[in-house]
Amino acid sequence: MKVWRYGDDVNTDLLFPGKYTYTCSTAEEIKPHLLEDLDPSFAENVKEGDIIIAGKNFGCGSSREQPVLGLKSVGIEAIIAESFARIFYRAAINQGLVLIECPEAVKAYSEGDTIVLNIEKGSITVGGKTFSFPVLPEEILAIRDAGGLLAYTRLKLKKFKSKEAH
Repeated sequence: MKVWRYGDDVNTDLLFPGKYTYTCSTAEEIKPHLLEDLDPSFAENVKEGDIIIAGKNFGCGSSREQPVLGLKSVGIEAIIAESFARIFYRAAINQGLVLIECPEAVKAYSEGDTIVLNIEKGSITVGGKTFSFPVLPEEILAIRDAGGLLAYTRLKLKKFKSKEAH
């Protein structure tokens, strides 16, 4: 697992350039352009299970879904930041991408530190120091586990129809 470190105010255009908004809509089309203006090595080197650590106001900017869809599709396990733009936070929930606000963990991280993340218990260990964050609500975890809000809704609908049939 690699940790990708970024600063404050990483906006949606830095995550996925707006010039591709109307030409890239699938995860496969989005992937090569992820962070290309901020970190040209990201798209080529990111791996499933990697984590992003960032400063304040991560995901500010427009409400496009491509940045979140792209980050989820490359397997980012979680983004840990000091704070998130609210519209990005909601889009992440919709895609099942875990966002964690924990300024203390972000500030404690140094290049090369090991990170152990326990999403279910609300803890992050950074370089041997453990920090707590509010445990994510069960429904958000269920959305993540289902693969996003659409898959979660389909699952609930299927269960409802199954109960209705009996």
